[in-house]
Amino acid sequence: MTGRPAPWVLGIDSGGSGLRLALARAGDDARAATPGPVGTAAADSPVRTGPAGIDAAHLLELALPRARSLLAAADPHAAGTGAAGLRIDAVCVGAAGMATLGGELRAMLPEAFARELGARCTALAADAVTAYAGALGERPGAVVAAGTGMIATGTDLRSWRRADGWGHLLGDCGGGAWIGRAGLEAAMRAHDRRTDGSAALLARAEALFGPAAFLPGKLYPRTDRPAVLASFAPEVAGCADRDPVSARIVEEAAVHIAESAAAVCPGARDSLVALTGGLFRIGEPLLAPLRRELAVRLPHTRTVPAAGDPLAGALLLAARLARGTLRLPRDPVLLHIR
Repeated sequence: MTGRPAPWVLGIDSGGSGLRLALARAGDDARAATPGPVGTAAADSPVRTGPAGIDAAHLLELALPRARSLLAAADPHAAGTGAAGLRIDAVCVGAAGMATLGGELRAMLPEAFARELGARCTALAADAVTAYAGALGERPGAVVAAGTGMIATGTDLRSWRRADGWGHLLGDCGGGAWIGRAGLEAAMRAHDRRTDGSAALLARAEALFGPAAFLPGKLYPRTDRPAVLASFAPEVAGCADRDPVSARIVEEAAVHIAESAAAVCPGARDSLVALTGGLFRIGEPLLAPLRRELAVRLPHTRTVPAAGDPLAGALLLAARLARGTLRLPRDPVLLHIR
């Protein structure tokens, strides 16, 4: 490409463990793969959530100085901010909780990014949408994002479908907290000498948390209870090859995950399914039964590796937005564009 360089775009991924940013050129080919970042940055503290939902001012406090530093390092000749010198053409923020807690972000961020970074347009996406874009790009299919929680998102490129992602009290079935809670329940059943308990899981629980009788007192007051539950999921998977109770828990998790994927996947024969998130790092104890369930419930689809993570998805959305070629469907809650 000759003449004016491709515009700068910024992707932001805001999650429970912190904030990540990546800066890239939008790319010469409007249909190219996700642009490679020329710089990345991170904040270890997560964005606060208050009575009005996700705190927009705190997100800006974390993101703006890091975005300016990225641009200054990548393009020392970029000068000015806002209308005084167009710096970043498009921004995409993918945030956990955007769908239900993102009202303040949708109200404040587009104007703030336009004023502070010169952004012409801003996309505010649920983290499930950026996970989808990172994993499958702009192809029809379904993406299961599983870590502490679990959510499945699908699209036929006309509208979005969502299944689960309702948190550890109402859902997230098959996710890390779900597996961990089921494993700890089996441990407590063994401690009480009730049926369906697991001596293997009781031993692992006591090795990690101390005497079983004191586990409720350690668990219930925790504000990070889902993460603590999820920390036990690898122990359940690790016992599955020798403990029938553990094997059953992991197999039930696979059923739940496959059910959610089937609920959102479009019916076209060329649809794809991708799995993303830290839960799948526990490996074959979960992946083997999950492959079997997906083959039964979605025989018309093809399971493929996730191409990238949610930050890559945020960059792709920003690049498509900058080029005016976005194919993924807009949605007032899941993918809000201004």
